[in-house]
Amino acid sequence: MPNSITREQIKEKLDNQASMTIIEALPKKYFDTEHLPGALNIPHDEIRKTAPAALPDKNAYIVVYCSSTECQNSKIATNTLQQLGYTNVFEYVEGKQHWLEANLPVERTK
Repeated sequence: MPNSITREQIKEKLDNQASMTIIEALPKKYFDTEHLPGALNIPHDEIRKTAPAALPDKNAYIVVYCSSTECQNSKIATNTLQQLGYTNVFEYVEGKQHWLEANLPVERTK
């Protein structure tokens, strides 16, 4: 069972510039529209092949999210990372929709 993280915890880590890797587990077109600050785009079905190169530190603090509570991409991606031996993986279950509802900053791919 993945560990979860709250919107407030993510915002606090961003505000404090804490070491954290954020991954959006949605297809690129959704990522390009808007994503959490500093997020990487690794769709859930590409985690297994992309993670070793994109995420070399298996002890890094990693947060994975997708669009909303109904979306299962982040759960799948989080479980896959744990199977690959990543030790500090957290799922932001409520996802991007929840982040946007709080009017928190997002980035867009130009």
